[in-house]
Order: sequence, then C-alpha cells, then structure tokens
Amino acid sequence: MGKRDNRVAYMNPIAMARSRGPIQSSGPTIQDYLNRPRPTWEEQLGKKKKGSKALAEFEEKMNENWKKELEKHREKLLSGSESSSKKRQRKKKEKKKSSYPYSLSLPLALAM
Repeated sequence: MGKRDNRVAYMNPIAMARSRGPIQSSGPTIQDYLNRPRPTWEEQLGKKKKGSKALAEFEEKMNENWKKELEKHREKLLSGSESSSKKRQRKKKEKKKSSYPYSLSLPLALAM
C-alpha cells in the first residue's frame, strides 16, 4: 500500500492579488481626499469675522460702558491728584512737628 500524496502547492498571496488586477473601491480614494478643494487662508479668516448680530451689539455696548467708566475714573484721578498731593504735604508737616517734641521729651523723662 502506497502513501497518499497530501502535499499542497504554495500559493503566494501577493502574487495572486496582483494577478486579479486592481481592486474596485466603492468610495473615494485617498488621492481624491488629498486633492479636494480647500478654502484659502483669507476665506478662513472671513468666516471667523462673521458672527451673530446680537453678540456684536453686546460687545459694542460693553465697549461704550467701559469707555464711560474709564472717563469717570480718569476724572477722579485728575481731580483727586491735586488734593491728595496737598494731603501728603500736610501729613509730612504733621509728622515733622509731632516727632520733634518726642525727641526732646525723652531725655527730660529720663532725667526725672
């Protein structure tokens, strides 16, 4: 009794795929995706500038309020700077006057 020949020929999967030909894909290819039309940089910036009207109105209103607040603050500082400088000078004079007697009274207190 002879042995059966159960050897199978090796089939190279890459060679078999090439022999069948190119695969027909159902969707777009990678090349199609890479070659798609894209918006320019200016168009991108133009889209970002566009916004809702309500938001634009709100920003304008806030800017106006901020400008008014800044003007008030400036007026306070300008009007207050003159009086505050006078107050500083008065405080300096008072400190000088008040510190002088204490320096004289110390030796007198020690002598008693």
